[in-house]
Amino acid sequence: MYGSLLLFHSRLLLFNAIVDVATDEATVGTNQTTSKAVCLDGSLPGYHLQKGFGSGSDKWVLHIEGGGWCNSIESCSFRQTTKLGSSRFMEHEVQFSGILSSDSSQNPDFFDWNKVKIRYCDGGSFSGHSDSEFKNGTKLFFRGQVIWEAVIGELLSIGLSNAKKALLSGCSAGGLATLIHCDDFREILPKNANVKCLVDAGFFLNEKDVAGSPTIERFYQDVVNLQGVANSLKKDCTSRLEPYKCFFPQEFISNIKTPVFLVQPGYDFWQIQNILVPGSSGPLRSWVRCKLNINSCNSKQLEVLQDFRNSLLKTLGGFHQNPEGGMFINSCFIHCQTWMTETWHSPRSPKIDNKDKLNPILSSDEISIFVISETIYLFYEKPSLRRVANQPLLLSSIA
Repeated sequence: MYGSLLLFHSRLLLFNAIVDVATDEATVGTNQTTSKAVCLDGSLPGYHLQKGFGSGSDKWVLHIEGGGWCNSIESCSFRQTTKLGSSRFMEHEVQFSGILSSDSSQNPDFFDWNKVKIRYCDGGSFSGHSDSEFKNGTKLFFRGQVIWEAVIGELLSIGLSNAKKALLSGCSAGGLATLIHCDDFREILPKNANVKCLVDAGFFLNEKDVAGSPTIERFYQDVVNLQGVANSLKKDCTSRLEPYKCFFPQEFISNIKTPVFLVQPGYDFWQIQNILVPGSSGPLRSWVRCKLNINSCNSKQLEVLQDFRNSLLKTLGGFHQNPEGGMFINSCFIHCQTWMTETWHSPRSPKIDNKDKLNPILSSDEISIFVISETIYLFYEKPSLRRVANQPLLLSSIA
């Protein structure tokens, strides 16, 4: 306990493994199958677990950690020296907050569920395949898909297989992984289980940057080609488009059969800084201050940000009609929102009609994020700047 805050931690769990000295590879046994599930550097993948209790004993919420992607030998090699590419650098204990909190006052809907935080160490949204690995001395392991299978296999063996309700969630690159594996998650659970997927800031747009270059498209193409991601993508998408385009949610979300709920900021600062305004040279130099602090944007730059938000809403137009899905889009200059107490369930959290953002939309009684028939939007047509004391910077409507 620190002051008036209760901090809930969970110890990092690594898979039991036998290391083959000859090949320097770790073989992980999961549910009577053998998978060579390792991080980019060959270390064992891991997750954090807090067991549920009371009425939540047979309910599960899984959260996939975010952390971007690596698209080259150089960038993946660098990640090997960080917790995003090696369990050797992961914290042994982490704070469970937001949707993973065990404090009923901070997380009234899921506090007593079995809660799992899946650590992200493959750099490809848990979608890479070993047949794309480079064997010429680089020692990079692209095993995202088998890491996913190993994690789920182990969780099934310790109780997930008996789940009555389950929610797969993820932030950023973990949100994209949630979309990619949502139907797979549904398939491995009991037929009578209530299963949903929650994607937090994982809907990345295929938009050109302010200089007119397809920066994110080229980046995703490199990720997919380098890590062999195509084998994990929706076949009904890759059969009609180049595989890298099927890494963009807009190309396959309509084909996901399991109910999906999106939590997405209309002004996602990660997408603004990396898709809309990547780098800081040439014509992008004038954007340096704006993309770091929206208070520094001029009127023309605000119009560009507004257009970017409008592209998001237009792209989601088809998903809007899905009666099994839903979305919450606010106008905060932020990225992920569900894993932080400040944006999940606090006096300063975004609200609808003075009600907490995802309560009761996300109800543990029915996992009823999809019970409502209409899609929820919270956005504003004309952005202006307003800072409220102790609150995140908002793009709000002009009164």
